[in-house]
Amino acid sequence: MQAPIGPYVIERRLATGGMAEVYVAHRKGPHGFSKKVALKRILPQFAGDPDFVSMFIDEAKLAASLHHPNVVQVFDFGEHGGELFLAMELVDGTNVNKLLRTMSALRETLPLDSALFVVSQTGHALAYAHRLTDPDGRPLGFVHRDVSPANILLTATGHVKLADFGIAKVAIRTPRTEDGHVRGKLGYMSPEQVMGRAVDGRSDVFTLATVLTELLIGEPLFGTGRELDVLMRIRDVDLTILERHRRKIPKDVRLLLEASLVRDPAARPSAAEFAESCDEIRRRRGMSHGPERLARVLARLDLVEPGYGLASDGPSTSLIDTSLLSPVAEHLVREVGVRSPDIYTVRLTDGTQLGPMSYPKLVQLVTSGRVHGTTLIGKESAPLVPAQDLPELTRFVTSPALQWKLEELARADASGNLAAGALLPVVFRLARDRRTGVLHLWDGERRKKIYFVDGRPEFVGSTERRELLGEWLVENGYCYRMEVDMALALLPRYGGRLGDALVGLGVLRPMELFRAITAQVRDRFLEAFRWRRGRWAFVPDVRSHEETFPLGDSAFGLLREAVATAHLSELEASLTPTWEKVIVRDHAPAIPDVFFELAPSWRRVLDALGAQKTTPAALIASAKTLGFDVEDAYRALVLGLACGLARETS
Repeated sequence: MQAPIGPYVIERRLATGGMAEVYVAHRKGPHGFSKKVALKRILPQFAGDPDFVSMFIDEAKLAASLHHPNVVQVFDFGEHGGELFLAMELVDGTNVNKLLRTMSALRETLPLDSALFVVSQTGHALAYAHRLTDPDGRPLGFVHRDVSPANILLTATGHVKLADFGIAKVAIRTPRTEDGHVRGKLGYMSPEQVMGRAVDGRSDVFTLATVLTELLIGEPLFGTGRELDVLMRIRDVDLTILERHRRKIPKDVRLLLEASLVRDPAARPSAAEFAESCDEIRRRRGMSHGPERLARVLARLDLVEPGYGLASDGPSTSLIDTSLLSPVAEHLVREVGVRSPDIYTVRLTDGTQLGPMSYPKLVQLVTSGRVHGTTLIGKESAPLVPAQDLPELTRFVTSPALQWKLEELARADASGNLAAGALLPVVFRLARDRRTGVLHLWDGERRKKIYFVDGRPEFVGSTERRELLGEWLVENGYCYRMEVDMALALLPRYGGRLGDALVGLGVLRPMELFRAITAQVRDRFLEAFRWRRGRWAFVPDVRSHEETFPLGDSAFGLLREAVATAHLSELEASLTPTWEKVIVRDHAPAIPDVFFELAPSWRRVLDALGAQKTTPAALIASAKTLGFDVEDAYRALVLGLACGLARETS
């Protein structure tokens, strides 16, 4: 029998997560008093980590302040032998996660009345937490951030309890959770969580609506499969699965789901409004039976039994999800250090021989355009063969997006020279006209390709070594070079995809990779606007055929960002051709300025053009008199002239 923890006698272990474990325990008192609890403590190996200890203390303080019938209660918090523990209400029942799995196995879905009851009760718990204030009456800004099926507990009597506040956020608390790591379970996050943006209570509403949808249709709303695919579907609020099952869901419920599953948090209902809408639907439909009906369903499915505590696969007991743990270097060494690396030699078309080199170095040569499908490669002592005959290089030498031959430029329908600001109107026209194709940029050996779909940049390829994914990840502190080299060595196992290899090794978490690739593609795109020389050409109706990570923002927003990040010297050079020409505000532009999300200071500059005819030179000279920042004036004029918000006049 395990030794007691403080005043609590341990009966059995319920679950172990990444950072903590939970036991069934009881505390004895005088005259035969005994109280069973769920006892949570940090795993011994992490008990000395001040960050985890601080998070555990935060969880205890926060959870202890919650007093609601639909929230798992905290009874006690203490220390034993230098280790902290948390005593919580022991729920006799199951959770929505196990309910979903059981019903899926039986090819059933939860009856509508029970599904609405479960989420309405959870919504009331969230509404209560969202309204919490500190002793001075200031809103705490509470956000649960992990409203997933495993954290919605169901008692044997059919009551609902929301659990696990280990990653909850309050606005006035030290932001230890804002460290770039994902918070929440894959498939049950809001778009703003996926994008790493600020969250409020409406993030919880989105995830609760996701749970309701799954209860009604019997499958995850955002699908299954590769983590990055799921994250992208959440980010884009891809409701294809909901549409496929729309006939299964009554119209009034579907309208509530559609209102709650929108990308803009401000357009969603609050948790209170969501819960009240569920209750109103139940009242309107005469569904007065709540916990009794749910209890019967749980009993029929054999999900509850006497003495049943938390499900073994129940709510996460970790402070941080187990899947988020970074592996130690020894794990990586075990993965890839058990065999000697392959050695390659390369013979270029001019007869130059490169090598011997490792596989990672060879991949860099291929992705930077120096090695093509017909380039001769020798592996170990084998004879030279074309690169396209080596299976480990198949993806790189067959993907159109990773090829750097310029034959397709013969089909270009537009081309020109690059100079400061020259690319802005080019990309604007592609976005305005919703063009699909590839924009080639080249300057000597330096090349870049930007693939557009319906006017939105979708994929950016580059021959610049520092812009390759591995180099970018190292430079931006996502991982060590040793880890990238190990992942490169395993590329054949992961279909030639470095990101998948890094996730497979545990170097990066799926969310970290998602955000890193999105940032990398954005950096590649914005860097193109820094080119001061070279040529451009657009080839229509060409697709990359690569896994893509759309940038999320509109192309017009990205154009604004390109101008916002340009150096002042680039702006000056861009305005030179129109410096002394009269320009006016175009009050009926093809693309209204609202699509560019202009800063108010930029809009004031452009609006000043409508007051009187002026030149860029005159406007900038009088910027301070007019109350403008000079740099804002430069940026607004460059964007306005490039994107049709301003124009020359006679």
